[in-house]
Amino acid sequence: MLLLSFLGLAEFYRMALPQRRGAGFAASLAGSLLSLVLLFPEHAALLPTLTLLIIAFALYFLFSIREIKGAATEVALLFTGILYVPLLLGHLALLRGTQWGIQLVFLLMIVVMSGDTAAYYVGSSFGRRKLYSVVSPNKSMEGAAGGLAGSVIGAFIAKGTFFPQLTWVDALALALLLGVLGQLGDLFESYLKRSFGVKDSGVIFPGHGGVLDRLDSILFAAPAAFYYVSYVFGR
Repeated sequence: MLLLSFLGLAEFYRMALPQRRGAGFAASLAGSLLSLVLLFPEHAALLPTLTLLIIAFALYFLFSIREIKGAATEVALLFTGILYVPLLLGHLALLRGTQWGIQLVFLLMIVVMSGDTAAYYVGSSFGRRKLYSVVSPNKSMEGAAGGLAGSVIGAFIAKGTFFPQLTWVDALALALLLGVLGQLGDLFESYLKRSFGVKDSGVIFPGHGGVLDRLDSILFAAPAAFYYVSYVFGR
């Protein structure tokens, strides 16, 4: 989790703050620690760690001004990266720590991946109506519907194979919740990349992009899965 958080943050800062490589590297190291402090009992270390990071980097930018008109934007982008990547991704580790953690992590992966796969094939074969062209011109409403159906099928397969403790109601609810949020996470990362003027977040996976390109759906789905399991699962 620390490694993925660091790599994802490094990609984000290369896109968002290319002129601040030193600060981006330092923020990638410091921000990735959020994935670790989430594991403290009752998340006791999260608030002081966030507070320390905010004050430390605020003071850094205060005394290293390059252009005053863009200074506030630089600070905002740095804080956005810390909240976007390690804080959201850290919920995957929290999910692993629940009673059915291993099964839940695999369920999350299957729901997201089956949704991505179904959305691609349905969209490329039957896509006619644009889903959100200003953000992702190639995505279609038909593809989104197919992706949601794929997520439901994936959840039902998980229920029938390695996760019998999952009720059919929970399987359907998690499939719809994680399927929708996974697609929204994908759209949000596309929104960021178009705003920054890049095609992929990185090149670590040849032909597939960077770490963020692989994790964008999970960043939104993992917190939802954890809180669903914590407050709704089995009730």
